[in-house]
Amino acid sequence: MKPTARRSRLKFMLTGLAASALLLSGCSVTGTSGEAGAAGDGTGEINALFMKQAGYTEEEYDEIIAEFEAENPDITVKPTFVSYEALHDKIVTSAPAGTYDVVLIDVIWPAEFASKGIAADITDRIPENWNDDVLEGALATARYEDKYYGAPTGPATKFFYYNDEMLEQVGASPADLDTWDGVLSTAKKIKDAGLSEYPLAWSWSQSEALICDYAQLLGAFGGSFTDDDGKLIINNAEGVATLEWMKRTIDDGLTNPASTTFLEDDVSKALAQGETAFGLNWDSTMRDLKDPSISSISDSAGVLPTPKGPSGKRPGVNGSMAYSIPATSKNQDAAWTFIEHLTSEDVQNTYAASTLPMWKASYEKPEVRELAPELVEVSETAYAESILRPTVPNYSSVSQIIQVELQNALLDKKSPQDALDDAVAQANEKLEQ
Repeated sequence: MKPTARRSRLKFMLTGLAASALLLSGCSVTGTSGEAGAAGDGTGEINALFMKQAGYTEEEYDEIIAEFEAENPDITVKPTFVSYEALHDKIVTSAPAGTYDVVLIDVIWPAEFASKGIAADITDRIPENWNDDVLEGALATARYEDKYYGAPTGPATKFFYYNDEMLEQVGASPADLDTWDGVLSTAKKIKDAGLSEYPLAWSWSQSEALICDYAQLLGAFGGSFTDDDGKLIINNAEGVATLEWMKRTIDDGLTNPASTTFLEDDVSKALAQGETAFGLNWDSTMRDLKDPSISSISDSAGVLPTPKGPSGKRPGVNGSMAYSIPATSKNQDAAWTFIEHLTSEDVQNTYAASTLPMWKASYEKPEVRELAPELVEVSETAYAESILRPTVPNYSSVSQIIQVELQNALLDKKSPQDALDDAVAQANEKLEQ
């Protein structure tokens, strides 16, 4: 986001045990702490929690903060960076103490953070012009029950990256990658030519990254996660066919079997090192693939919207993120001033190579098109359709259940049907709690 896009997702560390207990309790974080947040006087030090990988780099955040502090000498920003896998739990466990004033949240968390009193309602702070000037898909990132619990960083989905040099060597072109059938056919040619032992790499570790990849493929097969009543239905024909397809690419030797241990960064490295031909990943991947200091394919990296599946659809997965103010922050006015800077058109346009802007007007700006020409070219198609992961307060628990069962099938511990039957039974029980 998305997902790592953009984001590698949800490996729970020891601190996650405390977070899980808190989530399962269903109690308000602010109520638990006995302390309420405060607006503050709009000055002083604010603590911000960001993500290490995907999106803006740590160096870019340092530049943004330096510019902000120069323009706002009465506010100091102290940043902290953690991996995506640690981000959710860090927000939850720090909430009672009011440790952070600005936190980066994923699109899958607003329902949980709003219902449990972790994130502040900032609806009254959202400028009216955002309704017209901001992409709707981005604006909705932190919206829950018609209220806003964060301001968007920009739209996000996983794009399809490819090694153009390998395509040329087997007489193929980007047009051959319009469908997943075409991708597999081209991958077999690349494998048979000895150009790559495993032409496909995926982020299929037991993490949110796996959910994001499954989501895009599920949409391509015409499926969805839930029915109109919010019940999980991925054990239906479309959901099972998706997982069977994923498993078959491993069995056929087209997908690197190590993909079941990969996060998005691993996919980027495999592409950059010329080990693999194809991979799904977030928008900042193109920035890295074009960097000759870390990429051997800087002159041959290409990007497309996700290929079409049997349904004829090519949906992306909504992996947008947002800047939220914890409900227990004691300096919420200063936090919002910083968020206004982070989400300004000038800042987002300047760093468009790392994350495409949320502003509609940005896509016509020469400087944005120059920074991210390939992504801007495919963004309209990539964002036209989107598949959503379940928007439920206990999403993290549901996601973990699905992750485990998807891996059970990919590792040949269960059949795809049995794995998804078990996932649906467990997840729907969790949704009823």
